[in-house]
Amino acid sequence: MTASHSMTTQEILTAYLEFYKERGHALTPNVSLVPSGDSTLLFTNSGMFPLVPYLSGEPHPLGKRLVNFQRAIRFEDIDEIGDNRHTTCFHMIGNWSLGDYFKGDQLPWLWEFMVEKLGIDINRMYGTVFIGDQYAPRDEESIILLNEIFDKYGVKQGKENERIFAYEGNWWKRGDAVGELGGPDSEVFYYIGSDNNGIGQNPEDNEDEFIEIGNSVFMQYRKTKDGWEELPQKNVDFGGGLERIAMVVQKKNDIFETDSFWPIIEELQKLSGYGYNDSIEVKVAMRILADHVRGCVLLAMDEVAPSNKDQGYVLRRLLRRMIRYARNLNIQEGVTSNLVDVTANMIAWIYPELPSMVPSIRDVFNNEEKKFSKTLTRGVREVEKRLVDFDGSVERLAETAFDLYQSLGYPPEMIVDDAHDRGFNVDLKVFEKTYADLFAGHQSQSRAGAEQKFKGGLADHSGQVVKYHTATHLLHWALREVLGSDVIQRGSNITGERLRFDFNFPEKLSDEQVHEVEKLVNEKINAALPVSFVMLPKDEAEKTGAIHAFGEKYGDQVKVYFIGGSLESAVSKEFCGGPHVENTSEIGNVEIYKQESVGKGVRRIYARTK
Repeated sequence: MTASHSMTTQEILTAYLEFYKERGHALTPNVSLVPSGDSTLLFTNSGMFPLVPYLSGEPHPLGKRLVNFQRAIRFEDIDEIGDNRHTTCFHMIGNWSLGDYFKGDQLPWLWEFMVEKLGIDINRMYGTVFIGDQYAPRDEESIILLNEIFDKYGVKQGKENERIFAYEGNWWKRGDAVGELGGPDSEVFYYIGSDNNGIGQNPEDNEDEFIEIGNSVFMQYRKTKDGWEELPQKNVDFGGGLERIAMVVQKKNDIFETDSFWPIIEELQKLSGYGYNDSIEVKVAMRILADHVRGCVLLAMDEVAPSNKDQGYVLRRLLRRMIRYARNLNIQEGVTSNLVDVTANMIAWIYPELPSMVPSIRDVFNNEEKKFSKTLTRGVREVEKRLVDFDGSVERLAETAFDLYQSLGYPPEMIVDDAHDRGFNVDLKVFEKTYADLFAGHQSQSRAGAEQKFKGGLADHSGQVVKYHTATHLLHWALREVLGSDVIQRGSNITGERLRFDFNFPEKLSDEQVHEVEKLVNEKINAALPVSFVMLPKDEAEKTGAIHAFGEKYGDQVKVYFIGGSLESAVSKEFCGGPHVENTSEIGNVEIYKQESVGKGVRRIYARTK
């Protein structure tokens, strides 16, 4: 079988399986995305996952030579989705030698398959090897084999580092724990650029010009407490991205233009009215949607349902990202369910049972979309306000995300997508670490806050926090006195060290205005006013003129806190779940020590007691 660029992904896979079956390999099954028997993995992330016991020496019932293809998800690269090659969900093709053949067979066979069976241009192919360290030597054997391969196909290696590159990173390991397997590896890269076939360019330093299409791991070491030791059994573990290989074989520079994704892109063009090449923003949105719906459909096929934990949370997160990016294409509803049919039909050649599952999958996705759409609509409005003058600070982005999650339930990871849309290159992993640290600082508040979400209550009831909470009511009142009755709270955050208060106002407060606000607040504190509350039906509470705190949800009966002698004559009255001090004299004098903008028309002030 001689290949051409018109080979379909199905033909590529068929050719691969036949090639290795001819060389004595037995086919192993394509297993569920949800791992069984390994609590360390959230998802099946490679074809070697089910083979760990056999790579460690246990005899495999099918023998020492195995081949398969495996659906896989790798969620850690989600912030890369939208470029021309990264995907969360993909299929790995793999072949294994369990203590049988080694480098001398693996590398010639692999390159033969790619060059002779798939017709991949050898002039655009490059190999990498392990450079060596204190535990394992430089992989000279692979270098010799790769030079022989290039010679075989009439491509001279020439001077060093023209087609074969040695890297420190060419060491694969399954994990860092003692007992884990590892070894040197040899990757195959394909040059997709246009500059003289990429001669002499380093694939590691030119990631946009090269794409990795396969990696042969020579698994011959085991992790010890002191480093690595040789295994008695030397294994081969090859993995290649089927969709990436199809991209090369089909002569595309964009994985989403292959037959593994293009039918979904075509459907998105119909749904949105946009063309794939209309703009980079359209292209990115369509890529994300096409990638995510494949992952979502396969997760649903493997009986994962949207939830707030483990695999269900990942499915929920992918669906929510789809809903968000559909808005960028002016698709306001139905995107998750409308793409299920085309996705299922596109991969039915791999999963013939999938089309029959389409109605139930559509229903699940549609219900999830309906639940999330309201939150998204509210969140987008607030994000617009908060990110108008965003300066790229990860810390500030994390605080914004924390506020919006607390007040609206807006998913914090979505803030990174919002920042990306505005041209900021925010690293998702750095953001998640920053957000986690911020969340940990509010952990006790957050737990209690979740329980009181519909009560308007204060999460942390410690003495200082209660004082600051009462002070925000006086601050709200004083700001309206000084700046005008149009001022309304837009958010707050209270710790034992300070209070933070957001409100609508178009410009920076002058020193005189800050001083006047402080003066009014402290006058009421020093006046030793009583702080009381009444329970009223919501409509009656509204008639008293009590202010509605931003972002809260209220039931039929609400608690109104007021500061002063009576509800009618109160200085301040607001819907609030409490708790508060009993008298303003308990608060102590307040100073405003900082102010800043947090979005168009929204100011933030920080205050503390002296």
